Amino acid sequence: MDIINEMLLAIENKNGRIKPTHLMYKANLSYKLLKEYTDELITKGMIEKKDEKDKSFFEITKKGREFIYQFRKMIEFKNTFGI
Repeated sequence: MDIINEMLLAIENKNGRIKPTHLMYKANLSYKLLKEYTDELITKGMIEKKDEKDKSFFEITKKGREFIYQFRKMIEFKNTFGI
């Protein structure tokens, strides 16, 4: 879940959209792992792949933003109770 959160945060921090190569570097993933994770996130509706002219981007969705919010709440809860 940490990797998914990092990926979604990387997209969110780039105004909600990022090029695949930039996401790969920000999340410190190989191309193979990037593809696996982005395919899963697309399937789950957390990101969308957009093609404009000759460039591709990943855009975070409302569901992806909700994941970030809930993940933060979970971490705060964990830290509050020392779990």
